[in-house]
Amino acid sequence: MLDKSAHLNPKLYEPNIEQVPSRDGFGEGLVLAAEENDQIVGLCADLTESTRMQAFKDKFPDRFVEMGVAEQNLVTVASGMASVGKIPFVTSYAMFSPGRNWEQIRTTICYNNQPVKIIGSHAGISVGPDGATHQALEDIAITRVLPNMVVIVPSDTIEAKKATVSIAKNGKPSYLRLSRAEVPVVTTPESPFEVGVANVLTEGQDVAIVACGQMVYVSLLAARELEEHGIKARVINCHTIKPLDKKTILQAVEDCGAIVTVEEHQIAGGLGSAVAEVVSQEFPVPIQMVGISDHFGESGEPQELLEKFGLNKEAIIRAVTKAIRLKRV
Repeated sequence: MLDKSAHLNPKLYEPNIEQVPSRDGFGEGLVLAAEENDQIVGLCADLTESTRMQAFKDKFPDRFVEMGVAEQNLVTVASGMASVGKIPFVTSYAMFSPGRNWEQIRTTICYNNQPVKIIGSHAGISVGPDGATHQALEDIAITRVLPNMVVIVPSDTIEAKKATVSIAKNGKPSYLRLSRAEVPVVTTPESPFEVGVANVLTEGQDVAIVACGQMVYVSLLAARELEEHGIKARVINCHTIKPLDKKTILQAVEDCGAIVTVEEHQIAGGLGSAVAEVVSQEFPVPIQMVGISDHFGESGEPQELLEKFGLNKEAIIRAVTKAIRLKRV
């Protein structure tokens, strides 16, 4: 079932699989990138430890600016620094950046095509006890709509580290979406990663499951169970929402004839919408979307919230069953 070239974690299906917040990978990647390029600077909105910018601050104190609780100022100052040759990384909770400061990101960063890197931590329903006000479920939608913006949702901490190093060099406004909760480590240091290139993790001809973030792991679990029932699913890690890898997605659609998207985000405007936009124009097939269905989150433990809002293996299997049924009508 597994494509060996995908370099999946060999302990992928073990109960004791390692779990690490993807924000940890960002912290490690930022230090690596900053060691290579002294033009990289860091700015934070009073959440240095939570967003994992602390290691950068400790190693490069003269390249770090604490902006305080002022997210609009955070990105505006960063845009000014970018205009004189710096490569700013700015961190906060995703609900506040890009949530609270969206207009400043739009006008001062994207409109001017400044290479500011916006790191949105604590995204998704799995933020947990902090509740609805802190659970960013709309951030993919509001960032991917912006011209010039690159949008990445890494599947785990290893991929977050690679993405951080990569966007430091891309010369573009970029949004990196990270988790607070511990998430299973799906990939390995040797796994391929390239912005804009999705990774096919399992081969299959019956249905394509396109997922991002920690839902990649859940999709792999679903695919494994589906195979036991004779359904072979192609699982695609679509870590880059924009630019979307149209080639890989359209090839999967042509081969499989049905598609399911899976994300820890509102269904409206997220990965599912991005995939549907491409598929509907190029190769229309049945599409089912697994995500948050027009609801705000609530306070609770990460896993119980994922279960309550239908971000689980069972929901993916139901969506796959329906998508396959529709393609046979």
